[in-house]
Amino acid sequence: MNYLFLALAILFEVMGSSFIKASDGFTKLVPSLVVVVAYSICFYFFSLALKSIPLGIAYALWGGIGIVLTAVISVVFFQQKLDFAAIIGIGFIVLGVFILHVFSKSIQP
Repeated sequence: MNYLFLALAILFEVMGSSFIKASDGFTKLVPSLVVVVAYSICFYFFSLALKSIPLGIAYALWGGIGIVLTAVISVVFFQQKLDFAAIIGIGFIVLGVFILHVFSKSIQP
């Protein structure tokens, strides 16, 4: 259940970040409200996940997966381009999350 809370925190963080872009510097009301609500929900679920997942592990997963998903959304919805170096860097983030999840004994509380 704790990783479900972390997954929800990640999804709402990615939603909030995406709507920051859509808010156009907080000049558009609806996207700005989505940012506030999404981040509020994100931090709520993140706090629930932290009841049993160590902070460093949870934050590494939250940040790493969030970066990858946000990059994908930026390409798909905002037509932003990723060059080869960006793709390699994102690949290293994915590899790091994989190594952390599969090989680290720190991930078990």
